[in-house]
Order: sequence, then structure tokens, then C-alpha cells
Amino acid sequence: MPSRTAILVAALLALALLLAIPAAGPEPGTENTEADTVTVLDESGDPLGTVTVMVADTPDERYTGLSDTESLDPNEGMLFVFDSEAERAFVMRNMSFPIDIVFVDADRTITAVHHAPVENDDGQLTRYRGQGKWVLEVPYNWTTEHDVEVGDQIRIDHANETDQPTGSTAT
Repeated sequence: MPSRTAILVAALLALALLLAIPAAGPEPGTENTEADTVTVLDESGDPLGTVTVMVADTPDERYTGLSDTESLDPNEGMLFVFDSEAERAFVMRNMSFPIDIVFVDADRTITAVHHAPVENDDGQLTRYRGQGKWVLEVPYNWTTEHDVEVGDQIRIDHANETDQPTGSTAT
């Protein structure tokens, strides 16, 4: 019969071996190699610009938003997804870079565009308001550079499907 010490050593070696072997599945950050994108379309349905987006669709993700992000590349952004359309307000809490904030209604029509500079977190943050089911945050002046205006629409392309504006024939 093995001694307690031998059993303990064997158990510790087995534990060390288990910790040294990576867990099954993809490496963190590589689970979804196909990213979601949002394309802004003008009134004729012509694309004005496309951004690759991180999706914030839980209360915690929506609260944090881009606060833990150091910067955005020129065609990157974040898409905030809500269950329904409502009047919403966003602030620049703990942000280290300016952004544009785009509110989009349930028909995927842009209802408001704001240019939001970095602010001091002194409790007096500007509230950027708009009507939306989705809110798109993109690099500062991205909307100006791409001629994005209230009344334009968005198309959301998920890894394996596309959500189009109501009545759109675009593919």
C-alpha cells in the first residue's frame, strides 16, 4: 500500500500536469474570428462607411461600454443593443478618447449624431441623448468624414446573418 507521502506527491504531480495543459477549446479572444460589422447607408441605400464593432448587449457591457478601451482604430466601434427603442442618454464616463455617438431607432434609421469630446469625470458629465434601439459609438468625427446624417440607416452584419433596414433590398 502506498504511503501518504507518495499519494500526496502523485496528486500534486497530476494537478501540476492538468494546470500545464491548456483547456480544450480556442484560445481566449479567438472564439469568433468573424466580427460583426455595421454599415451606414444613405437615403438611396448606398454605403457611406463600415465599422467592425464590439457588441454590448448585456447591462454590464452597456454600462462599461468603451471605458476600458484605450482607443479605437479608424473603422472600429461599439454597438450597444437594447431590447426595444427608447429615449436614451449616454455619457463619457472614464473615457480617454473622444467619440461620435449615433442613436438608431427600431427601423434602423439614425435619429441623432453627437460628437463627444473627452470630459473630466467630476460628476458633471454631458448627457448625449437620442431615441434608439441601437447606439453606435465610432471614432471622433467618423460621422463627419463619412457624411453620416440623421435619416441615414444602418445595416448590421453578424458573423452569419444580416439585419437590414425595413424595406431595404440591399444584400
